[in-house]
Amino acid sequence: MEATKRVIALGFFDGVHLGHATLLRRVTERAPALGAIPAALTYDPHPEAIILGRGAPLLSSPNERADLMRRLYGIQEIIIARFDREMMRMGWREFVADYLVKRHGAVHLVAGHDFHFGYQGQGNPFRLAQLCRELGIGCDIIPPVTMDGITVSSTYIRTLVAQGEMERAAQFLGHPHTLSDTVAHGKKLGSTLGFPTINLRIPDGGVVPAHGVYATLVYVDGEIYPTVTNVGVRPTVDDGDQLSVEGFLLDFEGDLYGKTVRRELYTHLRGEEKFADLAALRAQVMVDAQTVREYFSASGEKHAEDVPVEH
Repeated sequence: MEATKRVIALGFFDGVHLGHATLLRRVTERAPALGAIPAALTYDPHPEAIILGRGAPLLSSPNERADLMRRLYGIQEIIIARFDREMMRMGWREFVADYLVKRHGAVHLVAGHDFHFGYQGQGNPFRLAQLCRELGIGCDIIPPVTMDGITVSSTYIRTLVAQGEMERAAQFLGHPHTLSDTVAHGKKLGSTLGFPTINLRIPDGGVVPAHGVYATLVYVDGEIYPTVTNVGVRPTVDDGDQLSVEGFLLDFEGDLYGKTVRRELYTHLRGEEKFADLAALRAQVMVDAQTVREYFSASGEKHAEDVPVEH
């Protein structure tokens, strides 16, 4: 066993929602007394993608999950386990005794009530707790977390995001739905319309929010910018059906190409529309910009000059 000791939360943690938060907080509570590092394990890709040949659309990439766990819950190490054919065939006892305890120094494990692991999912919370006792390490099994009579789950939140219900999604997530990416060159639409825009992408296999315009905040280089974000196919300027995620940053000047930004989606303002011409589109974007300013002013969200980006 390596010298470093870890308390490890087990799961996939898609979206890092309020149910996951209970596991992660338990990890940070347990770790100091054990002289251990608070850690979490997630997989890449989703096990269903290997076992079934397809996986559900995801709320977050491995890096986004890691960022949320570190930033919001103080998890110091995120183990991104490569889920491949070898791991799929690993026995449940081997996964715990060899992979978690011997390889990663686990001295305490935390798992949800529905966590299954090992070959054919034969490992379950009861077996996990029993094996931990045999191995002489601690174990916590966390019961389901409910809100409004609904069990908090990634499946339910994916449905909310796909329907554009960002405010309700945030209630179950415990934070706004987040997209992180490196800014890419687009079709220079912002320059044509006279205001700066950034182009991001939905990761392959990611949940696509309902098409339309959103009030968002963009975090970049220690600053926060209220942003009008359009998710859709830009029918006014494009004839195709290629998905675009484009944002107009309010009160920003400069070049963001190649920079990594985090975008938080707060509320769906309107559906995507096709306008008669670019002038009509620009006029509507100006209306949307004022709506975004009013939204964040009313909600009390802090702006760039008030809040640094959290790391």
